[in-house]
Amino acid sequence: MNKLTLAERANILHLLCEGMSIRAITRLTGASKNTVFKLLIDAGKACTVYHDATVRNVKAARVQVDEIWSFTYAKQKNLATAKEAPQGAGDTWTWTALDADTKMIVSYLVGARDAEYAMWFMDDLASRLATRVQRTSDGHRAYLEAVEGAFGADVDYAQLVKLYGNTISAPGHYSPAECTGSKKIRREGNPDIEHVSTSYVERQNLTIRMHMRRFTRLTNAFSQKVENHAHAVALHMMYYNFVHIHKTLRVTPAMAAGVSDRLWEIADIAKLVEEAEAKPAKRGPYKKQGQIPN
Repeated sequence: MNKLTLAERANILHLLCEGMSIRAITRLTGASKNTVFKLLIDAGKACTVYHDATVRNVKAARVQVDEIWSFTYAKQKNLATAKEAPQGAGDTWTWTALDADTKMIVSYLVGARDAEYAMWFMDDLASRLATRVQRTSDGHRAYLEAVEGAFGADVDYAQLVKLYGNTISAPGHYSPAECTGSKKIRREGNPDIEHVSTSYVERQNLTIRMHMRRFTRLTNAFSQKVENHAHAVALHMMYYNFVHIHKTLRVTPAMAAGVSDRLWEIADIAKLVEEAEAKPAKRGPYKKQGQIPN
């Protein structure tokens, strides 16, 4: 079987990070669909490992968090009639935590939009921060208990609750509801009301939708499995944090946050995949193939 060169892998990964669909990539590069899929999965795993090990002790002052919606296999309303729906099908939410100053995604999580995932998300965020921060979220109630459990009293936390009116389009047509106002609510500590905002992280939601085909609304570009969705998210976060130069900062978010001392290239992500492939497989006392080790 032919193996992709480093340059070929970098080219495919770059196209994925710029929002091109897998079928379009196969037509453009000549690589098979399975080859592109496998590279996406391998890159997602490698990026997850690197982010988990490297994005630590982040000295952030203000962190904004939000959740962005997508779906896997079928929309939640159609899941009851969907045939052979895999585990994790339906509404899929991506939780993101963004440093308002460096624009770096400090933490992210793919899953449901419930209290359990909120606690996992906040625990992960707390483990990556080096200092006390001011944190702002929307009015999602699951954050209240999750923030208290992860940070205790060591956080300045406020919620920006938006007030919505009726939709501005005809019934049956997609359109967001009209925002008629908002209110800022102190929840913990002493947050600076002037900096209670979710504007940056909500703008990041647009970046996600523009760079990941699976998040594009009103198209047939969606994930069949939640695992593949998570791999695509991991690749995007790596690209956004370490490769993409922020126009305002004129450096990458990772460089602005002090997590990286250089500008990464797509080839560096491809090298992570090669390094992961070169590592020897772990061996253990398996009783039979596919069984969990003792």
